[in-house]
Amino acid sequence: MQTTPVSATTSRRSFLQTGAAGAAAVVTAPVLNAGLYAGGSDRLKVGLVGCGGRGSGAASQALNADSGTELVAMADAFEDILSSCRRRLAREFNREGQAVRVTVDDDHSFVGFEGYKRVIDSCDVVLLATTPHFRPEQLRLAVEAGKHVFCEKPVAVDAPGVRSVLESSAKAQEKNLSLVSGLCWRYHHGKRATFEQIRNGAIGDIVSMQCSYLTGGVWDPRRTREQCKSEMEYQMRNWYYYTWLSGDFNVEQHIHSLDKMMWAMNDEPPVTISGSGGRQVRTDARYGNIYDHFDVVYQWANGVKAFARCRHWNNCENEVEDYIIGTKGRVDVMAHKIYDHQGNTIWQHEGPGGDMYQIEHDELFASIRNGKPINNGDYMCKSTMMAIAGRMVGYTGQKLTWEQVMSSKEDLTPSSYDWVDIPVPEVAIPGKTKFI
Repeated sequence: MQTTPVSATTSRRSFLQTGAAGAAAVVTAPVLNAGLYAGGSDRLKVGLVGCGGRGSGAASQALNADSGTELVAMADAFEDILSSCRRRLAREFNREGQAVRVTVDDDHSFVGFEGYKRVIDSCDVVLLATTPHFRPEQLRLAVEAGKHVFCEKPVAVDAPGVRSVLESSAKAQEKNLSLVSGLCWRYHHGKRATFEQIRNGAIGDIVSMQCSYLTGGVWDPRRTREQCKSEMEYQMRNWYYYTWLSGDFNVEQHIHSLDKMMWAMNDEPPVTISGSGGRQVRTDARYGNIYDHFDVVYQWANGVKAFARCRHWNNCENEVEDYIIGTKGRVDVMAHKIYDHQGNTIWQHEGPGGDMYQIEHDELFASIRNGKPINNGDYMCKSTMMAIAGRMVGYTGQKLTWEQVMSSKEDLTPSSYDWVDIPVPEVAIPGKTKFI
């Protein structure tokens, strides 16, 4: 395996600049033409950055989406995660008597912070499935290099990251590159049909919305500090529990619900955000510095409010639901049903929902083949910022405007990218933690 370490003094900004300079040969590469890839053949070379569960799933879906795709390069911070993913995908796609679809060799398996640059240099289509913190600079370099991209959600963990992704999305548009988001509900047939009904006035004007993401949580911390060689390794191994890496669970997970609220409002952002959050149950230090519950209210210029709540508490009622109330009726989004105000069903989606994870890749690769790019950049940035705004009001206890959160200077980048003992982040305290 090739390791490409980053200097202990490398910041996110200089890390990005170094990455761009190091990949100068591909930055000036021409945009790929439909039907002509990989040395003049119709083969589409795919590269994977981030080899965890979501990354291995995205790679599988990319290979299933188009028979001419081939996974040629992979990168991850950790060798064990990369190797496990590589073996799993090879078992799935390199079957006897069939064409070999996973051709990643040792020379194209990159371990460390900078491996993504080598992956981008090796492929036509990049799958960005690493931890959210790293996505802005990885997307920037991929677009500068003229690559089509699948980018998982959320696209950033702070406002500077969102602003960077907005710039990259605009560049992708200029270069006729496809950029597909991991906000997968937008690719679900049932959800698409339901929101089309809303667009066509089935419930009249929207009055209010409610979304809930109440679950028992995700995986427990995977390694102890004693099992890791540095604090950086410990936090990276347990990335979900650190705000600088995941954005907090309101950003990493609840974004799916918030994205549906943004979708209902035609991707117009709210004007004010207020609410609360805290750490009531998941209080042990091994759970990093993220919260375990948020209750946030988003208000739009026309007076519509969305009441959003999420929590990670074991042994409590679970609920993952979204409701949209209008002047003529209400929508149960997850059930794909519309009711009048007397409770009568006036519309219901009857067709299949489809595998939304697969559909987004099917449409991505079809767009590349037919030369009609997809660009999800606008809504994936707005929905990410909506989720970050919810975290901001929860952490600070302040009511904030959209303009404030979009122009925030809070940068969660650590002082260095290296396997050293970085600081342990503090847990935010509303009323004490300041908005930056």
